[in-house]
Amino acid sequence: MTEPTTDVGPSAAQHAAPPAAARPRLWWRLPRAWGQRTDWVSVDTPLGQVLRGARWAAIAVYFAVLIYNWHRDGVPFDRDGLLLWIAVGLGCFCIGRHPVWLLWLAIDFLPFALVLLAYDYLRGISDTVGMPTWWTPQLNVDKLLFFGTVPTVWLQEHLKHARPVGEWYDLVVTICYCSFFFLPYVMAGVMWLRSRADFYRWSLRFVSLSFLSFGLFLLVPTAPPWAAALCTAKDVADHPSYPVCMRYPPHTVPGNLLGDYHAHIAGADPYVQRIALDAFRELHLGVAHSLWTRGFLSADLVAAVPSLHVGGTVLFCLFMWSRLSRGWRWFLAAYPLVMMFSLAYAGEHYISDGIAGALCAWFIHWAATRIERWQSARRRPDTLEPPPETTLEPECPPSRPRETTPSST
Repeated sequence: MTEPTTDVGPSAAQHAAPPAAARPRLWWRLPRAWGQRTDWVSVDTPLGQVLRGARWAAIAVYFAVLIYNWHRDGVPFDRDGLLLWIAVGLGCFCIGRHPVWLLWLAIDFLPFALVLLAYDYLRGISDTVGMPTWWTPQLNVDKLLFFGTVPTVWLQEHLKHARPVGEWYDLVVTICYCSFFFLPYVMAGVMWLRSRADFYRWSLRFVSLSFLSFGLFLLVPTAPPWAAALCTAKDVADHPSYPVCMRYPPHTVPGNLLGDYHAHIAGADPYVQRIALDAFRELHLGVAHSLWTRGFLSADLVAAVPSLHVGGTVLFCLFMWSRLSRGWRWFLAAYPLVMMFSLAYAGEHYISDGIAGALCAWFIHWAATRIERWQSARRRPDTLEPPPETTLEPECPPSRPRETTPSST
């Protein structure tokens, strides 16, 4: 007995995408070798071995010069200097690869650097627009979150010791605070070595976060805690961006916006100070301290909301969450919390500033992820399904096995 067959319409093979070999080659598609970070010349040849040896020798010299420079002058965390050091290091890694990778390095990093330098210029003039500076809303949010207590004041009352010696956690605060000044750019370099696609994913996220924050700095300038500790309500009644009170060194100001100290550790100054800078000398960051001092005179001092320190840290952790093993996730979860503590303790930001920065970072990462998934879905080969009008016929019930009877003899 013949089994009935079910008519299912065209076969799936007829709907499958044509094999790669059968697809037409686009005229603008680059040679495959240009996209592969492999040795230009086979290492089995003498020339290939020479090129590989030259690469590792250049890398060794690069790190030796870098360490010597750090030891002599300290870590330079100015943006243009860091990007130059990173680009030179990546150029060393490109020795022996296809020469086009030096071109990729320039094509990828030059726009990244120019955009960030443009951001620096725009941020430097953002306080000249004339928008009123806000001094108390973020302070009131912190008081609301902590039941009338200002975290910066409470932390310095209970943790700050005599300056500039301090305690071990002051060093942790300084390292954490300074990490933001080079983490995004080192991250860009590492991602470029890993994958150009990941480099673009990270750099576009960070640039987007920077310009989103710039828009808020421009429209809603806000003062940090260290500035509020130097000014009274009368000093800032007209919402000035740079009142005279901000120009004085830290000292006790009766009636300041943060409120008076109620207790302090013996030997510590009874007023809010910028603690993040005190450990520069202990960390041998002479160049960093010089750059910070010069930058302090030209930077926008009322650009506290959102906190880019917290925002950049949260963005880094969100980006790396699925790229690192589970063993690293405790670090990714703790890093933003330590950063927020460091900023509040050092007088650089309110807790509400950090929350705003974290929300901005989450929004940028969420939007970028959605766009990347949409683009990936568009590039994915279409898997055609059977037409809607094609229906499967019901299966026939299984046939009974043929019964055999003993033949009569």
